Amino acid sequence: MSEPPPPIVHPDSPLAPLTGPHRRPGLVVELIAGSVGGAAQVLVGQPLDTIKTRAQIAPKGMFKGPVDILMQTMRKEGFLALYKGMASPLIGIAGVNSLLFAAYSVSKRVVSPYPDLSIPQIALAGSMAGTINSVLASPVEMFKVRMQAQYGQPGDKRLRHVVSDMWTHWGFRKGIMRGFWVTVAREIPAYAGFYAGYEYVKRGFVKQYGPDLPFWALLTSGSCGGICYWISCYPLDVIKSRVQQADHPPKGLDYITQEMRIVMKESGWRGLFRGLSPSLVRSIPAAGATFAMFELTRDWLLKYTDW
Repeated sequence: MSEPPPPIVHPDSPLAPLTGPHRRPGLVVELIAGSVGGAAQVLVGQPLDTIKTRAQIAPKGMFKGPVDILMQTMRKEGFLALYKGMASPLIGIAGVNSLLFAAYSVSKRVVSPYPDLSIPQIALAGSMAGTINSVLASPVEMFKVRMQAQYGQPGDKRLRHVVSDMWTHWGFRKGIMRGFWVTVAREIPAYAGFYAGYEYVKRGFVKQYGPDLPFWALLTSGSCGGICYWISCYPLDVIKSRVQQADHPPKGLDYITQEMRIVMKESGWRGLFRGLSPSLVRSIPAAGATFAMFELTRDWLLKYTDW
Protein backbone atom coordinates (compact mmCIF):
# COMPACT_ATOMS: atom_id res chain seq x y z
CA MET A 1 0.00 0.00 0.00
CA SER A 2 1.41 3.36 -1.02
CA GLU A 3 1.90 5.99 1.62
CA PRO A 4 -0.42 9.01 1.52
CA PRO A 5 1.15 12.21 0.23
CA PRO A 6 2.46 14.56 2.90
CA PRO A 7 0.06 17.32 3.88
CA ILE A 8 0.56 20.72 2.29
CA VAL A 9 1.67 23.22 4.89
CA HIS A 10 0.84 26.86 4.38
CA PRO A 11 4.07 28.70 3.42
CA ASP A 12 3.57 31.29 6.16
CA SER A 13 3.08 28.70 8.87
CA PRO A 14 5.75 28.35 11.58
CA LEU A 15 5.62 24.61 10.78
CA ALA A 16 6.53 25.16 7.12
CA PRO A 17 9.76 23.37 6.13
CA LEU A 18 12.90 25.28 5.22
CA THR A 19 13.26 23.48 1.90
CA GLY A 20 10.89 22.35 -0.85
CA PRO A 21 8.07 24.07 -2.75
CA HIS A 22 5.94 24.54 0.39
CA ARG A 23 8.67 25.98 2.60
CA ARG A 24 8.27 29.27 4.36
CA PRO A 25 9.24 32.12 1.99
CA GLY A 26 12.43 33.89 2.97
CA LEU A 27 12.95 37.64 2.68
CA VAL A 28 14.94 37.20 -0.53
CA VAL A 29 11.97 35.47 -2.16
CA GLU A 30 9.58 38.19 -0.96
CA LEU A 31 11.92 40.95 -2.15
CA ILE A 32 12.36 39.50 -5.65
CA ALA A 33 8.68 38.66 -6.09
CA GLY A 34 7.72 42.11 -4.83
CA SER A 35 10.04 43.82 -7.31
CA VAL A 36 8.56 41.83 -10.21
CA GLY A 37 5.05 42.75 -9.06
CA GLY A 38 6.06 46.41 -8.78
CA ALA A 39 7.51 46.48 -12.30
CA ALA A 40 4.30 44.93 -13.66
CA GLN A 41 2.26 47.56 -11.82
CA VAL A 42 4.17 50.45 -13.41
CA LEU A 43 4.19 49.04 -16.94
CA VAL A 44 0.45 48.37 -16.86
CA GLY A 45 -0.78 51.36 -14.89
CA GLN A 46 1.52 54.31 -15.67
CA PRO A 47 -0.66 56.00 -18.35
CA LEU A 48 -3.69 56.21 -16.07
CA ASP A 49 -1.45 57.24 -13.17
CA THR A 50 -0.26 60.21 -15.23
CA ILE A 51 -3.87 61.20 -15.92
CA LYS A 52 -4.71 60.81 -12.23
CA THR A 53 -1.81 62.96 -11.08
CA ARG A 54 -2.49 65.71 -13.59
CA ALA A 55 -6.14 65.78 -12.53
CA GLN A 56 -5.01 66.33 -8.95
CA ILE A 57 -2.41 69.05 -9.48
CA ALA A 58 -3.32 70.91 -12.70
CA PRO A 59 -4.38 74.56 -12.34
CA LYS A 60 -8.14 75.08 -12.16
CA GLY A 61 -9.70 75.21 -15.61
CA MET A 62 -6.74 73.66 -17.43
CA PHE A 63 -8.61 70.42 -18.10
CA LYS A 64 -12.31 69.53 -18.27
CA GLY A 65 -11.85 66.03 -16.88
CA PRO A 66 -9.87 62.78 -17.22
CA VAL A 67 -10.81 62.26 -20.87
CA ASP A 68 -9.75 65.82 -21.72
CA ILE A 69 -6.42 65.22 -19.95
CA LEU A 70 -5.88 62.13 -22.08
CA MET A 71 -6.77 63.88 -25.34
CA GLN A 72 -4.71 67.02 -24.66
CA THR A 73 -1.71 64.99 -23.53
CA MET A 74 -1.84 62.78 -26.62
CA ARG A 75 -2.33 65.75 -28.96
CA LYS A 76 0.28 68.09 -27.51
CA GLU A 77 2.92 65.72 -26.16
CA GLY A 78 2.36 62.39 -27.87
CA PHE A 79 1.51 58.93 -26.55
CA LEU A 80 4.81 58.46 -24.72
CA ALA A 81 3.99 61.46 -22.51
CA LEU A 82 1.57 59.15 -20.70
CA TYR A 83 4.68 57.31 -19.47
CA LYS A 84 6.30 60.55 -18.28
CA GLY A 85 8.07 60.04 -15.00
CA MET A 86 8.11 56.26 -15.47
CA ALA A 87 11.85 55.97 -14.78
CA SER A 88 11.35 56.97 -11.15
CA PRO A 89 8.55 54.51 -10.38
CA LEU A 90 9.91 51.71 -12.59
CA ILE A 91 13.18 51.71 -10.67
CA GLY A 92 11.77 52.95 -7.40
CA ILE A 93 8.48 51.07 -7.18
CA ALA A 94 10.29 47.81 -7.83
CA GLY A 95 12.22 48.62 -4.67
CA VAL A 96 9.13 49.97 -2.92
CA ASN A 97 7.13 46.81 -3.61
CA SER A 98 10.07 44.67 -2.54
CA LEU A 99 10.06 46.45 0.80
CA LEU A 100 6.26 46.43 0.96
CA PHE A 101 5.74 42.71 0.46
CA ALA A 102 8.69 41.80 2.71
CA ALA A 103 7.36 44.13 5.42
CA TYR A 104 3.88 42.65 4.99
CA SER A 105 5.25 39.12 5.40
CA VAL A 106 7.05 40.09 8.60
CA SER A 107 4.06 42.11 9.84
CA LYS A 108 1.74 39.11 9.48
CA ARG A 109 4.01 37.09 11.74
CA VAL A 110 4.14 39.93 14.25
CA VAL A 111 0.35 40.13 14.31
CA SER A 112 -0.10 36.36 14.69
CA PRO A 113 2.18 33.29 14.69
CA TYR A 114 -0.52 31.37 12.86
CA PRO A 115 -0.94 31.55 9.05
CA ASP A 116 -4.72 31.91 8.89
CA LEU A 117 -5.16 35.52 9.89
CA SER A 118 -8.59 37.10 10.06
CA ILE A 119 -9.42 39.93 7.68
CA PRO A 120 -9.01 42.55 10.46
CA GLN A 121 -5.60 41.04 11.26
CA ILE A 122 -4.70 41.18 7.56
CA ALA A 123 -5.70 44.86 7.52
CA LEU A 124 -3.53 45.54 10.59
CA ALA A 125 -0.52 43.82 9.00
CA GLY A 126 -1.13 45.79 5.80
CA SER A 127 -1.19 49.09 7.67
CA MET A 128 2.07 48.18 9.41
CA ALA A 129 3.67 47.34 6.07
CA GLY A 130 2.38 50.61 4.61
CA THR A 131 4.01 52.58 7.42
CA ILE A 132 7.39 50.98 6.71
CA ASN A 133 6.86 51.34 2.97
CA SER A 134 6.51 55.12 3.28
CA VAL A 135 10.25 55.51 3.71
CA LEU A 136 10.83 54.61 0.05
CA ALA A 137 7.42 55.46 -1.36
CA SER A 138 7.59 59.13 -0.36
CA PRO A 139 10.64 60.20 -2.44
CA VAL A 140 9.78 57.88 -5.36
CA GLU A 141 6.29 59.34 -5.68
CA MET A 142 7.50 62.89 -5.16
CA PHE A 143 9.82 62.64 -8.18
CA LYS A 144 7.13 60.92 -10.23
CA VAL A 145 4.59 63.64 -9.44
CA ARG A 146 7.02 66.43 -10.35
CA MET A 147 7.83 64.75 -13.67
CA GLN A 148 4.14 64.27 -14.46
CA ALA A 149 3.48 67.95 -13.68
CA GLN A 150 5.50 68.97 -16.75
CA TYR A 151 3.37 69.56 -19.83
CA GLY A 152 5.80 69.29 -22.73
CA GLN A 153 7.21 72.83 -22.54
CA PRO A 154 10.76 73.76 -23.65
CA GLY A 155 11.88 74.15 -20.04
CA ASP A 156 10.81 70.67 -18.93
CA LYS A 157 13.49 68.88 -16.91
CA ARG A 158 14.82 65.36 -16.97
CA LEU A 159 14.55 63.23 -13.85
CA ARG A 160 18.20 63.73 -12.85
CA HIS A 161 17.72 67.51 -12.97
CA VAL A 162 14.58 67.31 -10.85
CA VAL A 163 16.47 65.26 -8.26
CA SER A 164 19.40 67.66 -8.33
CA ASP A 165 17.20 70.74 -7.97
CA MET A 166 15.28 69.37 -5.01
CA TRP A 167 18.48 68.40 -3.24
CA THR A 168 20.28 71.66 -4.02
CA HIS A 169 17.45 74.03 -3.10
CA TRP A 170 15.75 72.21 -0.25
CA GLY A 171 18.02 69.43 1.00
CA PHE A 172 16.96 66.02 2.22
CA ARG A 173 14.06 66.64 4.61
CA LYS A 174 12.29 69.48 2.77
CA GLY A 175 13.31 68.35 -0.71
CA ILE A 176 13.89 64.63 -1.20
CA MET A 177 11.48 63.61 1.58
CA ARG A 178 8.88 66.32 0.97
CA GLY A 179 5.42 65.05 1.85
CA PHE A 180 6.68 62.18 3.99
CA TRP A 181 4.11 62.52 6.77
CA VAL A 182 1.15 62.79 4.42
CA THR A 183 2.53 59.73 2.64
CA VAL A 184 2.55 57.86 5.96
CA ALA A 185 -1.00 59.02 6.65
CA ARG A 186 -2.04 57.78 3.21
CA GLU A 187 -0.21 54.44 3.29
CA ILE A 188 -1.68 53.22 6.59
CA PRO A 189 -5.35 53.02 5.48
CA ALA A 190 -4.41 52.38 1.84
CA TYR A 191 -2.53 49.15 2.46
CA ALA A 192 -4.96 48.02 5.12
CA GLY A 193 -7.60 48.14 2.37
CA PHE A 194 -5.21 46.79 -0.28
CA TYR A 195 -4.37 43.55 1.46
CA ALA A 196 -7.71 43.06 3.19
CA GLY A 197 -9.62 43.49 -0.09
CA TYR A 198 -7.26 41.16 -1.93
CA GLU A 199 -7.34 38.46 0.73
CA TYR A 200 -11.12 38.61 1.17
CA VAL A 201 -11.81 38.03 -2.53
CA LYS A 202 -9.00 35.49 -2.89
CA ARG A 203 -10.36 33.40 -0.01
CA GLY A 204 -13.71 33.29 -1.73
CA PHE A 205 -12.06 31.89 -4.86
CA VAL A 206 -10.04 29.38 -2.80
CA LYS A 207 -13.26 27.97 -1.32
CA GLN A 208 -14.58 27.38 -4.82
CA TYR A 209 -11.46 26.36 -6.78
CA GLY A 210 -8.97 25.16 -4.16
CA PRO A 211 -5.54 26.61 -3.31
CA ASP A 212 -4.17 26.46 -6.87
CA LEU A 213 -6.10 29.40 -8.26
CA PRO A 214 -6.31 30.12 -11.98
CA PHE A 215 -4.53 33.22 -13.23
CA TRP A 216 -7.76 35.14 -13.79
CA ALA A 217 -8.73 34.61 -10.13
CA LEU A 218 -5.43 36.14 -8.98
CA LEU A 219 -6.00 39.08 -11.33
CA THR A 220 -9.53 39.58 -10.04
CA SER A 221 -8.46 39.38 -6.40
CA GLY A 222 -5.66 41.86 -7.02
CA SER A 223 -8.00 44.25 -8.82
CA CYS A 224 -10.38 44.24 -5.88
CA GLY A 225 -7.46 44.95 -3.57
CA GLY A 226 -6.48 47.88 -5.76
CA ILE A 227 -9.98 49.34 -5.68
CA CYS A 228 -10.02 49.07 -1.89
CA TYR A 229 -6.62 50.81 -1.81
CA TRP A 230 -7.88 53.93 -3.55
CA ILE A 231 -11.21 54.08 -1.74
CA SER A 232 -9.30 53.89 1.55
CA CYS A 233 -6.70 56.58 0.83
CA TYR A 234 -8.73 59.39 -0.75
CA PRO A 235 -8.57 62.37 -0.27
CA LEU A 236 -5.11 61.97 1.29
CA ASP A 237 -3.66 61.04 -2.11
CA VAL A 238 -4.78 64.40 -3.52
CA ILE A 239 -3.15 66.25 -0.64
CA LYS A 240 0.07 64.26 -1.05
CA SER A 241 0.34 65.06 -4.76
CA ARG A 242 -0.29 68.77 -4.21
CA VAL A 243 2.22 69.04 -1.37
CA GLN A 244 4.92 67.19 -3.32
CA GLN A 245 4.42 69.26 -6.48
CA ALA A 246 4.29 72.68 -4.74
CA ASP A 247 7.06 75.21 -5.31
CA HIS A 248 7.80 75.44 -1.58
CA PRO A 249 7.77 72.85 1.22
CA PRO A 250 4.79 72.79 3.57
CA LYS A 251 4.91 74.72 6.83
CA GLY A 252 3.81 73.48 10.21
CA LEU A 253 2.88 70.06 11.51
CA ASP A 254 -0.75 70.54 10.49
CA TYR A 255 0.04 71.05 6.80
CA ILE A 256 -2.33 68.22 5.80
CA THR A 257 -5.38 70.02 7.19
CA GLN A 258 -4.05 73.33 5.84
CA GLU A 259 -3.90 71.90 2.32
CA MET A 260 -7.37 70.37 2.69
CA ARG A 261 -8.78 73.78 3.55
CA ILE A 262 -7.07 75.30 0.50
CA VAL A 263 -8.54 72.62 -1.79
CA MET A 264 -12.01 73.12 -0.30
CA LYS A 265 -11.75 76.87 -0.80
CA GLU A 266 -10.61 76.47 -4.42
CA SER A 267 -12.86 73.65 -5.62
CA GLY A 268 -15.21 72.57 -2.85
CA TRP A 269 -15.43 69.01 -1.61
CA ARG A 270 -15.22 67.69 -5.19
CA GLY A 271 -11.63 68.93 -5.34
CA LEU A 272 -10.70 66.44 -2.63
CA PHE A 273 -11.63 63.58 -4.95
CA ARG A 274 -9.94 64.74 -8.15
CA GLY A 275 -8.40 61.85 -10.02
CA LEU A 276 -10.40 59.18 -8.21
CA SER A 277 -12.09 57.80 -11.34
CA PRO A 278 -8.84 57.19 -13.30
CA SER A 279 -7.32 55.78 -10.10
CA LEU A 280 -10.12 53.23 -9.79
CA VAL A 281 -9.93 52.33 -13.48
CA ARG A 282 -6.15 52.03 -13.27
CA SER A 283 -6.33 49.81 -10.22
CA ILE A 284 -8.11 47.03 -12.10
CA PRO A 285 -5.22 46.07 -14.41
CA ALA A 286 -2.37 47.51 -12.31
CA ALA A 287 -3.16 45.93 -8.95
CA GLY A 288 -4.28 42.74 -10.66
CA ALA A 289 -0.92 42.49 -12.42
CA THR A 290 0.93 43.33 -9.18
CA PHE A 291 -0.57 40.53 -7.12
CA ALA A 292 -0.65 38.00 -9.95
CA MET A 293 3.01 38.48 -10.83
CA PHE A 294 3.98 38.50 -7.15
CA GLU A 295 2.20 35.21 -6.47
CA LEU A 296 3.49 33.51 -9.63
CA THR A 297 7.07 34.70 -9.06
CA ARG A 298 7.03 33.66 -5.41
CA ASP A 299 5.65 30.21 -6.26
CA TRP A 300 8.28 29.75 -8.98
CA LEU A 301 11.11 30.77 -6.65
CA LEU A 302 9.87 28.46 -3.89
CA LYS A 303 9.72 25.58 -6.34
CA TYR A 304 12.97 26.01 -8.23
CA THR A 305 15.37 27.75 -5.82
CA ASP A 306 16.61 27.32 -2.26
CA TRP A 307 16.37 31.02 -1.40
